[in-house]
This record gives sequence, C-alpha cells and structure tokens, in this order.
Amino acid sequence: MRLVEPILAFQGELEHIRRDLHAHPELCYEEQRTADVIAARLEEWGIPVVRGLGVTGVVGIIENGASGRAIGLRADMDALPMQELNTFDHASRHPGKMHACGHDGHTAMLLGAAHYLSRHRNFDGTVYLIFQPAEEGGAGARRMIEDGLFDQFPMDAVYGMHNWPGLAAGSFGVVSGPMMASSNEFRVVVKGRGAHAAQPHRGIDPVMVAVQIAQAWQTIVSREKNPLDTAVLSITQIHAGSATNVIPDEAVMIGTVRTYSTAVLDLIERRMEEMATAIAAGFNAGIDFGFKRNYPPLINHPEQTAFAIEAMRAVVGAANVNTAVEPTMGAEDFAFMLQAKPGCYVFIGNGDGDHRCGGHGLGPCQLHNGSYDFNDQLLPIGASYWVKLVETGLAAAA
Repeated sequence: MRLVEPILAFQGELEHIRRDLHAHPELCYEEQRTADVIAARLEEWGIPVVRGLGVTGVVGIIENGASGRAIGLRADMDALPMQELNTFDHASRHPGKMHACGHDGHTAMLLGAAHYLSRHRNFDGTVYLIFQPAEEGGAGARRMIEDGLFDQFPMDAVYGMHNWPGLAAGSFGVVSGPMMASSNEFRVVVKGRGAHAAQPHRGIDPVMVAVQIAQAWQTIVSREKNPLDTAVLSITQIHAGSATNVIPDEAVMIGTVRTYSTAVLDLIERRMEEMATAIAAGFNAGIDFGFKRNYPPLINHPEQTAFAIEAMRAVVGAANVNTAVEPTMGAEDFAFMLQAKPGCYVFIGNGDGDHRCGGHGLGPCQLHNGSYDFNDQLLPIGASYWVKLVETGLAAAA
C-alpha cells in the first residue's frame, strides 16, 4: 500500500474531525454545523470557499498552474433519521439522528485530501471539492446542479466514493457502466364501493382488485422485460379497511421499483399503470395511479472508470482493486452528477466491523444500521486515492 505520507501524519486530526461530525449528525438540508466545520477548515488551509449551493452545500477551490483543466471530487455530508445504538464517546448526541451511512467519513477523507493538496500543489489545473448535502432522499446532488454547480465551477470530470461494509478494508471496488440502480416509488389507490362484509354483492371490493393487480404486476418483471435486464418491483405496503365486517371504499398499495436503465423503468411504469387501470375497470373499480422517479441509475463512464482503476491500483495495489464488483440495487444521487458530467463512483472497503471499539451496538456494522460506525483506518486510504486522482488527472507537463 502506497499512501501519501503527509496524510498518514495527519490521520489523527482526520479521526478527530470524523468523530466530531459523527457525534453531531444533521439531516438533509439541515447540515449547517457540518458546513461550518468544513468551511472553517478549508479557509484555515487557505482554500477559497463558496457556500449555499443546494442550501447547505460547500465548494472549495484549489488552483495551480494555468492549464484550464479541472476535476471535481464529491463527498456527501448528511445523516439519517434513525436512532444510534452505539454508546462509545463519539456516538450521536442528537436522538433520532445518526451517521449510519459513513458520510462523516466521506467528508473527513475529502478534507484530508484538501489539506494535502493545499500544501503540495503537484498538479496543473483546478480541483473543486464538492461537499454535498441531502444525499439520503433529498436529491442534494440535483439541487446543487440546479443551483449552478457545473456552470459556476466548470469541470472536465467528477468523481465520488462510498464506504462499503463487507468489502475488505484496504481494498476498492468498481465496475464500468451501471453500478447502482434507479430509485422510484409508487402509490396506487384502488377506488371501490364500500358495503357490509355480509353483502359483498352490494359493493365493489377494492381489496380483491388490489390483490389481482399485485399478482399481475409481477409478470411485468418475469414476462415482459428482457430477462437479461435487472429490475425489482416490490409492493411494501397494502392498506385497506378498518373493521372485520366492512368492505372498504379504497385500498392503497405502496412500493418501490429499481432498475439499471431508464428504458426498463419506462416499460415498467407504463405497464404498471396500464394493468392497474384495465384490471380495475374489469371489476368496475377506479384507479388513482402515482409514480415518482427519485434517483436515476448510477452509470460509470468507461474512460473515467479506467482512470480511477489505475489511481486505486497505485494506492493499494492491483490485487486489492475489484474491477468487476457486484452492482447493487441501492441508489445514490451522485447519479445526477454522472448524467451531467463524465466520471466514476467507487466503493472503498469498510471491512466487517472488526474496527469497532467498545460501546458499539449488538447489530452488524452494515449501512443504515444502528450499530454501524465508519472505519477510521480508511481515512488516509481514501484521501490518498483522491490525491492520486488529482495528481495524475491534472499532471503538470514535464
């Protein structure tokens, strides 16, 4: 492993920053203290700062030379609305809020790279340090883009990184093309006519209609899309009725659809509505169909992925870089940035939880789990990767 020595020497301070952020989690678009901490550090290191994109977003700017080339590095900084089960000293001080996805670590790793790059400007161009709010369901990446991120800070490519439990610490994983799925949700109301349960012929039973629709929808995945295209259609809630002897007026179905391509998503959404409408009509019921597209699929660009692979190999060695990591049906709003700019998103191994000190919860060290904690051993590894990307991508002419 070839880590940047000054970053290793700075690791203790990065751990302090990371644990301070972990102890003070803030939810999407509320990251005011977090943004203050980031901005104060960047300004202390002589890095110009722009604030306010995406409400609480922070962008640091490090320039050197006159090549006109630019690269963007992004870290998310929001926490989750969940209760932490850990009791160690840096556990959340705010009930119902927790850094259970490692965004505290992502922020600290990018700050580690910023500290080094501000002092060792071995590159020719501009580095934009993007600290993004509201990844957890708030589409903060899209909001920053809408507020002019790529207009105000023109960059040739943008890169992101996320810790990944189960992947060995000291290793990376990436794949060219689709790496994370789109995230979409639906809410469908079946409108029937209520009646006494003993007189079903006097009503239109929305529960039975919902059951027929639910079964039919699964054939979209199993019979209508190409079997080689991955998709998930999950009905996660069905709500209807209030008494055992009453046929209700309505039944509500709620759930999620995940795909790796927009074309497959278009097919599923269209056929869900067509099936629901036709089946309901067959039972003289009505349909109120709602479908919301949240995050698009995250698709890594081939050229930038190949470049990122070489940077990762330069830091941890080829044996520790999985270039065909299994994609996940989870979603990530960095996908919006990859729609607007070429780039690559990688996983950095968080290990299996052996790093956790006393006071951690009884659950596994998995993302979105109350017993999770970011592995501080990753701080110099992730920061060194960022530095390698910059110094290679913006290499000064010999």
